[in-house]
Amino acid sequence: MATKSIAVVLGTRPEIIKLAPVIRELGERAWVIHTGQHYDAKMSGQFFEQFGIGAPDVILEGIGGANRGTQISAALQALTDLFLKNRPSAVIVQGDTNAVSAGAQAANYLGIPLIHVEAGLRSYDRAMPEELNRLVVGALADVHCAATDLNARNLLGEGVDPARVIVTGNTVVEATLASLEQGDGMIGRHFPSGIAPEKFVLATIHRPENTDSPDALERVLRGLTAIELPVVLLTHPRTRLAAERFGLTDFFDELHAIESVGHSELLDLAQAATLLVSDSGGLQEETTVLGKPLLVVRRSTERPEAVDAGFARLITPDKNIAREAAEVLENNGFGTDLRTAQSPYGDGTASRTIATIAAHIDNGHAPAQAIALVEASHDLAA
Repeated sequence: MATKSIAVVLGTRPEIIKLAPVIRELGERAWVIHTGQHYDAKMSGQFFEQFGIGAPDVILEGIGGANRGTQISAALQALTDLFLKNRPSAVIVQGDTNAVSAGAQAANYLGIPLIHVEAGLRSYDRAMPEELNRLVVGALADVHCAATDLNARNLLGEGVDPARVIVTGNTVVEATLASLEQGDGMIGRHFPSGIAPEKFVLATIHRPENTDSPDALERVLRGLTAIELPVVLLTHPRTRLAAERFGLTDFFDELHAIESVGHSELLDLAQAATLLVSDSGGLQEETTVLGKPLLVVRRSTERPEAVDAGFARLITPDKNIAREAAEVLENNGFGTDLRTAQSPYGDGTASRTIATIAAHIDNGHAPAQAIALVEASHDLAA
């Protein structure tokens, strides 16, 4: 087994969370490269430590805080240089960030097999930067690890070779379960009195469609302040800066606004909350493990599985957030017992499956052969 032979490229905290189980499964084969898109020692560093995967092997410089085009081009150049000096047997990327686009291009242009984790998500909204990143990596990947059957159908509908697509489930399941085990449940420390309300709403807002214009941000903040229960708002730096820029910080005084927290603390708060309100992609998946109702504040979602399974409802700009929240609270959810509902994102074995595919490629098998070997082993186990 080669050491540091499989490059894992990531650039944001959600990628760390979802790729940590894969990195653990890869063991000594994993060569972890952080593009620096969202790197800071306090937040990203604590996630690496929390998930027991150590610090990244490489952290690129000069990328965090730059505009999208600069981030992708700078990361692409830096990754290309790295791969030319130390060619990996495969490159793994996850999701739809700028780091994914750069990592996918660097691998493909050098002829290195590319494995895309969480492949096949589609919002069909090209105004979303993430959708463009998904389309780029969808065109370049050699192995498409789709989280659900719907994701796989999206890829097949775009003409992707079926031999290169495998439904693995989503690594968010095992990541969420691992974080819940590490949580201490002491959520009172997030409240001035030291005691959490019996019922409260947890909100997270950070996407450009909700923060990059004063009208959009005011609509969301005004809607949150009108909810009848106390609202805990985790303030993403983008959201706080936008509120300051647009003169909307007074809304924070009507909410219980706190700084972003670690993954275990987030899940502890979410598990204790009565209702979740968010534009986060990750929370749309995590709520299916937590069994909590979620209002998704977005124009569209690339994760309709959570909606279809009864865990989430899409709140488009034409809908009243407070009114929708009141309805959910009055009905104790969406009419389904979410505590016993099954997550559409698998059984917690996705990371092992993905790492096994990568290991087969590292051992000399072609991408389609690696998938076939894994599927054959699954058939034998069944």
